[in-house]
Amino acid sequence: MRIRPLVTEHKLSRRLFEQLAGEIRSGRLAPGARLPTEQALTRAARVSRTVVREAVAALRAEGLVITRQGVGAFVSAEPTRAPFRIEPERLESLDEILNVMELRLGVEIESAGLAAERATKADVRAIAAALQAIEEMAREGKSAVDEDLGFHRAIAEATGNPEFARFLQFIGRHLIPRRTVSGLPERMGGRRAYLALIQEEHRRIADAIAAGEPKAARDAMRRHLTRSLDRYRKLAAEQKTAA
Repeated sequence: MRIRPLVTEHKLSRRLFEQLAGEIRSGRLAPGARLPTEQALTRAARVSRTVVREAVAALRAEGLVITRQGVGAFVSAEPTRAPFRIEPERLESLDEILNVMELRLGVEIESAGLAAERATKADVRAIAAALQAIEEMAREGKSAVDEDLGFHRAIAEATGNPEFARFLQFIGRHLIPRRTVSGLPERMGGRRAYLALIQEEHRRIADAIAAGEPKAARDAMRRHLTRSLDRYRKLAAEQKTAA
């Protein structure tokens, strides 16, 4: 196995990860084989121990290696069966963020419908509280990103199926695009005007869930997410035109 030296630039750990992952997926590092030691990788790639550790941690997260305390890292028995994950490094373009938003459609529309069928009184109160938290942030002129995320998580919790909440937790900060994408609130008249618009969409979802109307809840969530998707698509088109 050969590891090429890396030049000094951002995301060295990612580049080392890609080299090692390529060795594993090609079969040059066979299942059960031990990875070179931390010292050997540091020397071969000409990077720090921290870079090596981050790269190995990424390999472990992908299911490509397993680590044994005090022994080292070994190629997994089935390295091609890596778990699905969304890589933050890939989500640097608006197009990639739009892909995640499309993925949300299938999950969150059903989430809203199940919440309308199964929500307890406590769940309904939690959704209403999350809605109110967004309102308060909007009045203060703040972005309300965390509060928006809390609203969607409250709906996921109301399904009674923990996997919906786990999925939203998995997507994490990519759930609310305006956390990482600038320009849309300003384009739509400022932060207050933008939040007022999406709050009306949120309110329709919350009302349908509270009323126990699954179809109305699914329709309201579909409307909210597709409108959001359309808004960001238009922003992406404008950015490409201006480039």
